[in-house]
Amino acid sequence: MSTFAKKKFPLLGRLTAIAAVSGLALTACGDDVETADTGDADGETIEMAIFQGWEEGIAVSELWALVLEDEGYTVNKTYVDLAPGYSGIATGDLDFVMDVWQPVTHADYIEEYGDDIELVGEWNNDARQVIAVNADAPVDSLEDLADNADLFDSKLVGIEPGAGLTERTESYVIPDYGLEDWEFTTSSTPAMLQELDTSLAAGDNIAVTLWMPHWAFNSYDIKPLDDPQEALGQKENMTTFAHSEFSDTQPEVFNWLADFKIDTETLQDLEEDLFVAEVDQDDYPNAVRDWMEENQEYVDSLTP
Repeated sequence: MSTFAKKKFPLLGRLTAIAAVSGLALTACGDDVETADTGDADGETIEMAIFQGWEEGIAVSELWALVLEDEGYTVNKTYVDLAPGYSGIATGDLDFVMDVWQPVTHADYIEEYGDDIELVGEWNNDARQVIAVNADAPVDSLEDLADNADLFDSKLVGIEPGAGLTERTESYVIPDYGLEDWEFTTSSTPAMLQELDTSLAAGDNIAVTLWMPHWAFNSYDIKPLDDPQEALGQKENMTTFAHSEFSDTQPEVFNWLADFKIDTETLQDLEEDLFVAEVDQDDYPNAVRDWMEENQEYVDSLTP
């Protein structure tokens, strides 16, 4: 069996559209987390927001939950969609969230809640939305796709219909690069990943909508296509935002998070340990703890 066929996929996909259901409840996790004895925070409680389905944010948040516990803090994790997450930060019910994309993807939320939230820091500046293809495909730019339609059966595989990436593909990529005759299919992120897996295992060419950083670039031999017209937008920064008083109430944690950096390769390696193996959410801490032990020098540098 091909190594591609052996891969497994996460059940959660990235949805950038605002949830339409009113009164969406927050999902709290770890309310009874034990405080580690190694730190000096004396059991102070941190309320961490984590955006549902945003794998890179889940990875770094679960990492920091353990780092803070090891420093003596009690950490409550709340998995939440975008709109209630920003609202919770703004009201102070939640302390911080680590996966704010700037300057484009989350611009509307920053504008709406900007008076009640504050920038903590940027931890990766390599975020971008892309069209990815198998690495051995004879194309390197979106400008090459139209002339090689037959190699891809004029098909582009997308994610959720309501995702921002889907909207930009429909509104900009397809018309800007002459792909109007292509079939653009949308369903879900797991379905796209499964189709990617199947095509690569069969040795077929495939083009999919994706984003970086993403563990798929570690797990599969794929490449992002250049986007000279910036149809998918510019590179973005992944940042941490907190409620407006967080720097005063938790200066130590604020300073650690402000200094936090993680390069794309390291981030994708951490994501792999969570999502390729299809780890259950309740087991994320165990998987992250194993990763921390393998990357102890880096982990120690986070709280100097």
